[in-house]
Amino acid sequence: MNNNTVPKTLQPLMVGAVAILLGMPCTASHAADSSTPPAMTAPPAGAYSIDKAHASLQLRVNHMGFSTYTTRFSRFDATLTFDPRNIPSSKLTATIDAASLQMDAAPKMCTDIVEGPKLLDAAQYPDIVFSSEKIRMTGTKSFEIMGSLKLHGVTRPLMLTATYNGGYPGMPDMDPHARIGFSAHGTFKRSDFGMGYGVPAPGTTMGVGDLIDVTIEAEFTGPALAGAAGKSH
Repeated sequence: MNNNTVPKTLQPLMVGAVAILLGMPCTASHAADSSTPPAMTAPPAGAYSIDKAHASLQLRVNHMGFSTYTTRFSRFDATLTFDPRNIPSSKLTATIDAASLQMDAAPKMCTDIVEGPKLLDAAQYPDIVFSSEKIRMTGTKSFEIMGSLKLHGVTRPLMLTATYNGGYPGMPDMDPHARIGFSAHGTFKRSDFGMGYGVPAPGTTMGVGDLIDVTIEAEFTGPALAGAAGKSH
């Protein structure tokens, strides 16, 4: 359907409805009348949990010099202690299910290699864990997260560069818990974690690259608004 088939009197209503649906978080309940959006104030300090409906964890790696292959983990969890007025005091712990790597359309031979003893060995090392240790501000809302990554039974330092994208304390009847959002990025060499299978020989690209590029987008939900019914997302 296009605007030419919709009566002119209804077009403004349709535009408004689409705008509301696109901007609305996927929550369990919505306000009956949200014609006047609440004023946004800073979210409170406290304990936050990841909103899995609004989070992604992507990995990119060079494939034979021909392309940058992109994949993702589909099962992960994270908890965060956060204060928007004192970001360096934050603490983050994230756990990833190693068996949840999604390799769309990849041959079974490839997925067996990645999940098996030659690489992730998900049966023996089911969890990948990142724990923050120190946060250093590099701008008003940008910062570096220094922490440790436990992968394939090996623990090594990992630094993520991150941006705090903002948040709010909640919206009555629609999203009654505080919500905050972040973008983050980091890199590591898989060979540092004992996964050197298929790394190209020096001077060649025949294989799968050693450097893994990680991109994270995440929203977290936190304390409920005062007087909120405590509805879950």
